[in-house]
Amino acid sequence: MPWIADRFSEYRIMWVLVFFDMPTETKQQRKAYALFRKQLLCDGFTMFQFSVYIRNCQSSESAEVHRRRVENIIPEWGKVGVLTVTDKQFGQMKIFEGTKHVSAAPVAVQLELF
Repeated sequence: MPWIADRFSEYRIMWVLVFFDMPTETKQQRKAYALFRKQLLCDGFTMFQFSVYIRNCQSSESAEVHRRRVENIIPEWGKVGVLTVTDKQFGQMKIFEGTKHVSAAPVAVQLELF
């Protein structure tokens, strides 16, 4: 079934990344930031890093729909960037964490009841 391979191709599946930087100095700005973030979450985006949200889409058409939704909810303040990449490109991303090791949290002792 070649159509199945095309449907799940790593070149057809898309990722929508939303980057934003918004001021939070006034109560009104904080409210606009919180509403924007909440609307992203309601549209299926998940936090990748602070102020970077991602969403997986099954096609470029679906990615375009979600890009337009983000465009329609942009608040008055701040900057918002939207980037669409293929699943193949997203999979080639290298993620690095700091080299400083953080000690693990102490293991909690589980109370057992018989």
